[in-house]
Amino acid sequence: MNQVIKKKDVTFFWAIVPIIVMMIGICTGYFLFGIRAEPLILIGTATAAIIARCHGYTWDDTFKSICDKISEALPVILIVPSIGFLIGSWMVSGTIPMMIYYGLKWINPEYFYISAFFLGALVSVCTGTSWGSMGTVGIAMVGVAIGQHLSLPITAGAIISGSWFGDKLSPVSDSTNIAAISVGANLYSHIAHLLWTTFPGFIICCVVYTFVGKGLDITSAVEPESVTALISSLDKSYFFSVFLLLPPAVVLYGSVSKKPPIPTLFLSALISIILAFTVQNFSLASIGDSVVSGFKLDMLPKSVDVNSLSPDLHRLLERGGAISMFSTFVTIFSAFSFAGAMSATGSLRIVITALTKGVTSTLMLVATTIVTAITICGCTANGTLPLLLAGDAFKEEYHKRGLTAINLSRTLEDAGTVVEPIIPWTASGVYCAAITGVFTLDYLPWAILCYSGMGFALLWAATGIGIARITPENTQQTRETA
Repeated sequence: MNQVIKKKDVTFFWAIVPIIVMMIGICTGYFLFGIRAEPLILIGTATAAIIARCHGYTWDDTFKSICDKISEALPVILIVPSIGFLIGSWMVSGTIPMMIYYGLKWINPEYFYISAFFLGALVSVCTGTSWGSMGTVGIAMVGVAIGQHLSLPITAGAIISGSWFGDKLSPVSDSTNIAAISVGANLYSHIAHLLWTTFPGFIICCVVYTFVGKGLDITSAVEPESVTALISSLDKSYFFSVFLLLPPAVVLYGSVSKKPPIPTLFLSALISIILAFTVQNFSLASIGDSVVSGFKLDMLPKSVDVNSLSPDLHRLLERGGAISMFSTFVTIFSAFSFAGAMSATGSLRIVITALTKGVTSTLMLVATTIVTAITICGCTANGTLPLLLAGDAFKEEYHKRGLTAINLSRTLEDAGTVVEPIIPWTASGVYCAAITGVFTLDYLPWAILCYSGMGFALLWAATGIGIARITPENTQQTRETA
């Protein structure tokens, strides 16, 4: 006769052990051995499963909980490759190259810093990638700043603010989609709610970057040869037309009219594919490779001499494709597996209850969320994990207090997505410092958008302004979206 093991309640000590194991593993593994975060998260998952077994839970109980959590991530899993698919189509159609081309041509040296901010924002809004914006126009702007003897810390701060502004608000950004879906929020409602904390920061950036740019000696401004070569190479590679604005127009319309994201993304990609074939004369095979595996310069028509193009064009354009998003998928899978293993015993709820004990106001709840998100980001050196882990952990607490999910998703972006590049040891902090040649703490004061959101999040929480509360109407909208 099989013995039935009685399930025991998990204490706070055992509930927090998997988190501690995961955090220690990520900190030591990342800093000492350069190990990726995902396998270390899975070690935390294994720890949670062992603790569950010791408390009378079977493997089937834990496995079912993990599967339930991963099923919640299915919308993300579908959207993530769709974004890579879209970026690959925009590259091959010439949409993204045209935006970069005219952005570089229209730079006014007297307003260089504000131009760098706007250009970074434009590219990242359209591409949904802050790293892509930094690795392309960011590098170009740094070259311009060096050639014109401008401040590199201010330039770096302006480019980073612009790049993460777009990444935060773009409907094709993986982090924006992850933040919304991890808490069960509608994507476009999440983006609209972000404006409460992001738009004031945007205005502050515009004022500061315009002001510090005044008084520059524009008579000595000379366009660096690398930028000139980049513009010339783009002109040789593509035929630019107003029709290339149709794909982003579709995404913009879908965002404003709150259309379902996946059909909107694929409609935009379909238009891009048609443009790539009819306007740019790419072969169907090259177009297919671009949307799946990512764009490569050797896909350009034979009439274009690839060897004569600027070497910077490889870094600028070779990106996108559904396969390129696989690492994001692995992160999502690992994080939701951890959350599932923790949820099997109710450990996640125990930890969050302890964190929110004594929280009596919206301000304290938002502040607790901010501290938790920054801690996870700092300990894991990853800006995506706070969205997944804290999002799943806090969403019931927000609902219990009558606050809609978009309050939580907004706060997580304010304290997770945009904070990562100003923490020196995170992946984004290291990347931005390498791209710009400026140490993180030197550009930090000028990366205004990366910390202004937290201030406004606390301000609105204290005043009640811009706080969305649960009503029968938005409850019904959430059900319809789900």
